[in-house]
Amino acid sequence: MKLLVTRQLTPEVEARAAREFDVTFRKGNAPMDEAEAAQALADYDALLVTLGDQVTAGALKTAPHAKMIANFGVGYNHIDVAAAQAAGVTVSNTPGAVTDATADIALTLILMSARRAGAGERFVRRGDWTGWTPTQFLGQHVSGKRVGIIGMGRIGTAIAKRCHYGFGMEVLFTKRSPLPDPGLPARQVSQDELLKKCDFVVVAVPASPATHHLIDAPEIAKLQPHAHLINIARGDIVQETALIAALQADTIAGAGLDVYEHEPHVPEALRALDNVTLLPHLGTAALEVRDAMGHMALDNLIAFRDGNSPPNRVTA
Repeated sequence: MKLLVTRQLTPEVEARAAREFDVTFRKGNAPMDEAEAAQALADYDALLVTLGDQVTAGALKTAPHAKMIANFGVGYNHIDVAAAQAAGVTVSNTPGAVTDATADIALTLILMSARRAGAGERFVRRGDWTGWTPTQFLGQHVSGKRVGIIGMGRIGTAIAKRCHYGFGMEVLFTKRSPLPDPGLPARQVSQDELLKKCDFVVVAVPASPATHHLIDAPEIAKLQPHAHLINIARGDIVQETALIAALQADTIAGAGLDVYEHEPHVPEALRALDNVTLLPHLGTAALEVRDAMGHMALDNLIAFRDGNSPPNRVTA
C-alpha cells in the first residue's frame, strides 16, 4: 500500500509507518495546496494528512486513486469529508489522543490571560522591569470564577473538570443536544446566557460550516467587560476582526488564542495588542501526544489496509 505522509512526524511514528507501508515522506512543513493534494490523491493508495492540507472538493473532483485519508489530528475542516465520501474515499481522525493536552493549553491560556502573564513576560524581556510594586500588572483571580464552555465534547469536558476541580469554578456549558449528566457539577444553558454570565468563555466546538463565525461581533458584544475569551478549537469559529475590535476598544478584558482564522497568518493588529495571549497552535505539542496521534492515524490506515473499518472513521 503506497502511503504519502504529508508532514514530518515523530521518529517513532515515521519508523512504524516505514515498517507497515511503502511510504513516501513529503519534504518540508508547508501544507499541501489544492493542486498538490489532487496529484497526491492520484499517485498514492492512501494519504496521512494534517492541519492545512487542502483536501478540498476540487482536489477530489477527479476520481482519485487513493481510497483512504487518515488525518493527524481531531479537527478535519481542511478535508471535504462529503466530497471524499462521494468519491469513495474513507476519512479518519485521531480523537482521544489530543484531549488532555488540549485541555491543558486551555487552562494555560485562561491563567495567562487573567494574570497578564504574556504582557508581563514581554515587559521583563524588554528590560523595563524596575522592581515589584503593589499595582503593577494587576490581573484577575481565576479561582471561584464562572467559566463557560462552548462545546461539551471530550475536550470541553476535560477543560470543565480542570476548572471545577482544580480552581473551584462554576461551570456553564453549551451543547447541541441535551447532556443530563456531564460528569461534574455543571449547568447546560443557551449560548446567549453563557456569554452574558461567564467570567471566562472557552471555545471548544469542532469547526464546521455550522460553527463558522459562531462567535461574531454581536456575540462578543454580549461578554462582560471583565470577561476573557479563550479559543483552542479552530480559528474561524471566532470572527477575528470582531475580536480585534473588542480588544482594541477594551470592551472585554482579554483573550487567549492558540488558533487563528487564517493560520499561520496572525494580523499585525492582533500581535500589537497587550491584552491578548498568542500561542503558535501548541494544543497537542507534547512528544507523547504527537506519538499517540501518529499511532492512532496508523492504526486507522492499517485497519483499512487489512479490510476492516478504521476505528476512528469520520462521516459527513
